[in-house]
Amino acid sequence: MTGRASTGAGPWPYAVWALTRAWLLACVFKVVTVPGPDVTVDVSVIYRGWYETLLTGTYPLDDVTWQYPPGAALAILSPALLPFLEYAAAFFVLVLLCDALTLGLLLYAGRRPGIRAAGAWVWVVGVPLLGPTVYARYDLMVTAVAVAALLAGVRRPRALGALAAFGALLKGWPALLLVGVRKGRPTRAAWGSAVLAGAGLAVSFALWMPGAFAFLAFQRDRGTEVESLGALVFHGARQFGWEGRVELRYGSLEFVGPQVELVSTLALGLGVLAAGWLVLWRLRAGSFAAHTPAEAAFTAVLLFTVTSRVISPQYVVWLVGLAAVCLAFRAAAMTLPAVLVLVAAGVTVLEFPVGFGHVVASDAWGVTLLFVRNGLLVAASLIAARRLWRSTVPGVPRTDAAPLAVDGQPSRVAR
Repeated sequence: MTGRASTGAGPWPYAVWALTRAWLLACVFKVVTVPGPDVTVDVSVIYRGWYETLLTGTYPLDDVTWQYPPGAALAILSPALLPFLEYAAAFFVLVLLCDALTLGLLLYAGRRPGIRAAGAWVWVVGVPLLGPTVYARYDLMVTAVAVAALLAGVRRPRALGALAAFGALLKGWPALLLVGVRKGRPTRAAWGSAVLAGAGLAVSFALWMPGAFAFLAFQRDRGTEVESLGALVFHGARQFGWEGRVELRYGSLEFVGPQVELVSTLALGLGVLAAGWLVLWRLRAGSFAAHTPAEAAFTAVLLFTVTSRVISPQYVVWLVGLAAVCLAFRAAAMTLPAVLVLVAAGVTVLEFPVGFGHVVASDAWGVTLLFVRNGLLVAASLIAARRLWRSTVPGVPRTDAAPLAVDGQPSRVAR
């Protein structure tokens, strides 16, 4: 015996991954045509334009579509690593490499005791369910960093903190990976590492080029995007003569008209309530296991996704990645929310790009797709929050407890 646990996965994850990713590449290279708008325009036109601006030594100061933290410049500039390829082609290849790296991390982690190959399968299946959009945005790169952070954090809280800080400077949401770190020394190590790494990187980006934090003003002014939860109000109101319209603003299609500002404000209020719930959970939680950081991060990102004024299709890849890490643990309690996210991913590709014209028109098919996708995400959020609370807060009944090593120490956790 070597002392290592086998994943038992065999060659099948690699084979299915290769087949599905060949299809995604065929889509983004336009060998296969997917109905709906061309999802690669963001890379070939918008990202390429930002790339040219960044090469001049400044962030896109006058472009309101630039709504990303300063670290996003690294993703936009990354195709320079493959100078022998055209910009878009190089970007797609780099996303493919990040995809492969994520699968490798999940399969490698599956060799540890208490961890299984189910997480790798969630990744293998979930990514292609989103269709070609997942390879035509840089969100998969950020998700790869988040997966690496959570898997490393099982034994190295400082690595979790540093990677979470780096991810946050790429796209903000990986800061939520820190919410579920076990209290005490692991929290001090992870949060301290995140503060030091984040501050150092933020200063470096600010000194690197002017305009590193111009994105904050652009993000603040965003309204209600047509795919968000709040947008369902206006999709429904349109059926009864609502006088608003859809416009391209801040890089996405948003509703403009009566009561839009109110709904946007309510969405921000829901986000504040979600943050308050997470703080309360953090204060009340007393039972932390090896899988708790992943489950807390999954729940937190779900909550902030559904309360966001924007739920772009690529956001779902964040949830797929976090669901994959959750289900990698044998003691995971997030199976049902993870399945709901996978179903939502499949509906998302029908909503965008396939049926996006129907969504913009607020017709019956478009509203149905959006209602189902957002409904699945809301259900996943509520179920995940309930299960996280029940498995960690003292005094809440738990079932099927099983021992699992946490940072080398035995712990009692709920499945």
